[in-house]
Amino acid sequence: MSLKAKLEAVIYAAEEPVTLAQLAELFAEEALLWSARQRSIAAEEPTAQPLDHPAPLDLSLEDNSSQKQLDDTDENPSPDAGSAAEAVQDDEARSRQEEKQNAREVREVLRQLLDELIHDCRDDSRGIEIREIAGGYRLATKPECHDAVRTFVRSLKPALKLSLPALETLAVVAYKQPVTAPEVAEIRGVDSAGVLGSLISRKLIATAGRKQVVGRPMLYKTTKEFLLRFGLKDISELPSMEEFEKMAALELTETLADSDQPGDLFESAETNAETSVAQLDPRQDDRHTAIEAMESDANQPVADPGTEAEQPENALQ
Repeated sequence: MSLKAKLEAVIYAAEEPVTLAQLAELFAEEALLWSARQRSIAAEEPTAQPLDHPAPLDLSLEDNSSQKQLDDTDENPSPDAGSAAEAVQDDEARSRQEEKQNAREVREVLRQLLDELIHDCRDDSRGIEIREIAGGYRLATKPECHDAVRTFVRSLKPALKLSLPALETLAVVAYKQPVTAPEVAEIRGVDSAGVLGSLISRKLIATAGRKQVVGRPMLYKTTKEFLLRFGLKDISELPSMEEFEKMAALELTETLADSDQPGDLFESAETNAETSVAQLDPRQDDRHTAIEAMESDANQPVADPGTEAEQPENALQ
């Protein structure tokens, strides 16, 4: 797949406008390969000058350049061990310069491809276009097609929104079908007649005859609309009970793993509960004081009854 096609796919899939920096981060290597491929193609193209008249070589320039290199070699001798640090710094500076040059080249390549995509979408045979919005690129429908798009959007069905009782009832019908209303009510623990009627009006369930028992209650089953709404091939693609149990066990394991010391959690919960009760009822402190006073009185020694009986006589004397 070409790099241009990948750019178009990413812009289409993104909900927010895609910036040039994001594209450069994703397709840096591919952009450099694309640029190198274009240079090689340009190098293989024949030159405009005929082959039977080659351009004359300027030997004087070659001689002068070679003599200049010899002079530079004589004036600048080879670096010794003391200049190794400078050589390392030069290599780092050169690598940083190459990185900046590569980043600049990647941006130029991507900008060129994006300009080609924008130009291609301007054709009357295309119903979409690439717009520059908020510093990024985004696919949008052309203004000439807005009437057709508006008509289509109005024909769409509204989003499916189900309450918790409706979801519970629908799940019971899906897993127990065909099922009667009393059986659904027994499983849920509440009357589900009204919820069943709502699901029938939304065409998620339908009647499936009557059960051959006393009273012949109506049977209910899911519909094709149910499969379409939930993206199922058939009822066999519903998650099994074993899968639900594994999911519940996994959630329980994650919850226990988050709480490393359950004892500390319980102690802190009790402390918080006592603090909350004390804040809600300030008289709790007075009650604790009264209880402590009663316990203190109970622990004191009891006086001898004979001594208490002699006290009134001594008082009378």
